Amino acid sequence: MTNPKTTILALAAALAFAAAPAFAEGDAGNGAKLFKRKCFVCHTIEQGAKNKVGPNLWAVFGNKPGMAEGYKYSKSYLAAAEKGLVWDDKAIDAYMIDPRKFIREASGDPKGKSKMTVKIKKDTERVDIIAYVKTQK
Repeated sequence: MTNPKTTILALAAALAFAAAPAFAEGDAGNGAKLFKRKCFVCHTIEQGAKNKVGPNLWAVFGNKPGMAEGYKYSKSYLAAAEKGLVWDDKAIDAYMIDPRKFIREASGDPKGKSKMTVKIKKDTERVDIIAYVKTQK
């Protein structure tokens, strides 16, 4: 006889896994369109382009925060980098959900700040933007 608690836990785990973004399946073409609509006001993403309110995101994927040349990062971002934060699928996804909460947790600074105020709530949009950002290297 199957234990009901085990069944419920297994079902909960399966649902959580199914709800998690499938990073490998993002649509970079749609991500480029979303980037232009949601991100480009504050960020550039071309090699050698100038920083805006936010840093140029060229080749950000796989790097630590604080790498965009000429951009003045907050102490929170630099602390997160020192603690080993690397911009990968998981980190960028969590950041786009709630930038302030993310940087506070990543830096260990409960008062940490982020200039980014945009929160991208839709999983599919975040996954597509990540797929696009990954191509810009």
